Amino acid sequence: MPKLEEQMQILNFPDLGDERGNLVVVEGGIAIPFDIKRIFYIYGSDSEVVRGSHANLRSEFVLINVSGTSKVKVDNGSESCIVELNKPRMGLYLKNNVWKEMYDFSPDSVLLVLSNEHYDSEEYIRDYDTYLEMMKKAEE
Repeated sequence: MPKLEEQMQILNFPDLGDERGNLVVVEGGIAIPFDIKRIFYIYGSDSEVVRGSHANLRSEFVLINVSGTSKVKVDNGSESCIVELNKPRMGLYLKNNVWKEMYDFSPDSVLLVLSNEHYDSEEYIRDYDTYLEMMKKAEE
């Protein structure tokens, strides 16, 4: 099984702004390691809400808190870590087959998510025990 550090990466996007304000450009295939097929965002969640709680067979993601902050627990079945998304220039790239939970949203949090795949409910693993079994079988 790959190490967790091989399945995720912190991305830092350049600020191209000037005296008029900040400007961050995020281009698929350049700043993002895939072509973007789907974009969605999460807002209006409070600090008690947990979003995600799944892994994906094919989808890769980049998560960017464009406003406010949130935390992401990333888990590959044998290792886990928590990443705080607290800068609009910071992205968290997650490869496929990684369990993710987003939580501890600040009141002004807007979490932008970019994906390399269109939505397909069949590629979601929504039960953690099933995910652990899949990861265990993949090691064998």
